[in-house]
This record gives sequence, structure tokens and C-alpha cells, in this order.
Amino acid sequence: MPAAEVDIDEPMVRGLLAAQHPDLAGLPLTDPVFGWDNVMFRLGEELIVRLPRRAQSAALVEREQRWLPELAPRLPLPVPAPVRIGHAALGYPWSWSVCEWLPGESASTCPPVDPEGAAAALGAFLRALHSEAPADAPSNPLRGVPLSLRSELFLAAVTGLDSSDARRRATSLWHEIVDTPPWTGPSVWLHGDLHPSNVLVLDGRVSAVIDFGDITAGDPATDLAVAWMMLPAAARATFRATAGPVDDHTWRRARGWALALAVAILSRSADNQVMNQVARRTLDAVLDER
Repeated sequence: MPAAEVDIDEPMVRGLLAAQHPDLAGLPLTDPVFGWDNVMFRLGEELIVRLPRRAQSAALVEREQRWLPELAPRLPLPVPAPVRIGHAALGYPWSWSVCEWLPGESASTCPPVDPEGAAAALGAFLRALHSEAPADAPSNPLRGVPLSLRSELFLAAVTGLDSSDARRRATSLWHEIVDTPPWTGPSVWLHGDLHPSNVLVLDGRVSAVIDFGDITAGDPATDLAVAWMMLPAAARATFRATAGPVDDHTWRRARGWALALAVAILSRSADNQVMNQVARRTLDAVLDER
């Protein structure tokens, strides 16, 4: 987990609120969460404050601020579109957001009780999201791109797998999939980082999709990788049908993305057991599929 580049605590957050959104400053600030990119505080009963903890993350928050208000009304699941925007002040150097509180537990630790229902919900969400993106949509050199552009990263990361059999099988599968014909359609909107920890579950059902910092445009196969990252094999057909139409090449690339993301996460998740387990389950699902 990267080190924070600024110390964020309750007095700082309360000071920023008082200076820029004084009508919110009196609400309780509770339940701080120090994530990979952001620090989050519950604000009253209905809101959450999200503040980048490093410069690289600041650009991701600005993407959410720019695009989520436009996309949110089109989507069938709630997303954390900012309801207020804050700016650098009082020694804090970046923009920050106040968003609606979205109740639920991470699907990585609280999976949905009905996999078919989850597959349909996620498929419908991606079908709505994957509309043609405008020319000024953000780009990302590692998401939504041809799989071949991930090869150097993949082949470096796969050497760190702790099983020689897994290294052999993963490398062999990568070489089979990486040359699948690339996406030739228009660049579509992508979540960019759709895995179980960014899906919320409430009362056993998929209830929201969060963390759009990697929002970008490109090949929809990047997002479709969630089929292996979150769903059992029996539910993937429902997901594919609901998210689609998804042609065979796109589905094959999606499996390649799941493989690439699993190996990448395993290479840097030694201090995050939740994500480590997500990646191990994903790798098993990708390698064992017939």
C-alpha cells in the first residue's frame, strides 16, 4: 500500500468543511477509512467525505468529479457521484468530494446470496455504462487497451506467483489469449477497476458500484473481467447475455483481462489479504475454466 503524502485527520476535514461547506460542518465525522487512494469519513447519516491521500490519486478524484454527475443518471445502480466539491485549502493540496453515503458491504467479503441475480445486475449495469464515450473522455495506458500492451507487465508479474504450476499455466494461457483480435468498435465508457471490492452488497443483493477513479474509455472487455473476479462459472452465461451482446473475441479478451488483473494484484497485495484472496480466486477461475 503506497504511503500517504499528506496527513489527513478529523480536525483537517472539519476545517475544510467549515471553510467551504459550512452548512455541513456541524455533522458528525465518523468511521475513517484509509484506503489505497483516498481517506474517507462518514459525514452524518447520508454523506461521505473522500480526500485523496497522494498526488496520483488527486487526478482520479477530479475525473470522478468531472464525469460521474453526467453518467450517474443513466446507470441502473447507484454510484458515488459528488454532491459537493472541495478545493485545496488550509494546507491540504488537492480537490476533494462529498458524496452520498451508499450503504452495503464489499462483495469481496460479503458476496451476494443469489449469483444469478448478481450476474444480471452487474450485466445490466455494464450494458448501460458501456455507451460510446466522447472524444475528451479520460484515457488510461493500462486499461481499455489491447491486451498486447499489458504483456510486459504480465510477464514480469507472473514470475512472482508462488506455484511453478500456476506460473506455467498462467503464462501458457496468456500466450493463447493475448493475440485475440482487438476491439474494433468505438471506445466505450469503462469503470476501469471493476472487482468485488468496488461492488457493494446490501441484503444479499448487488446494491451499488463505487470507486470510479480509473474511469476511462476503450475496450469493454476490461470491465467484463469481473465475470471471473466475482461470479461462479454457472452465472457467467447470465452475465454475458445481460451485458451483451458480447462477441466471442470480446469474451475471450475479458478472460485475458481477468488473468492479467489477478496476476497484477497478487504481485502487490501481500499486505492486503482481502485483495490477495480475490486475486487467488480469480486466477483459479480463469485457469480452471473449460
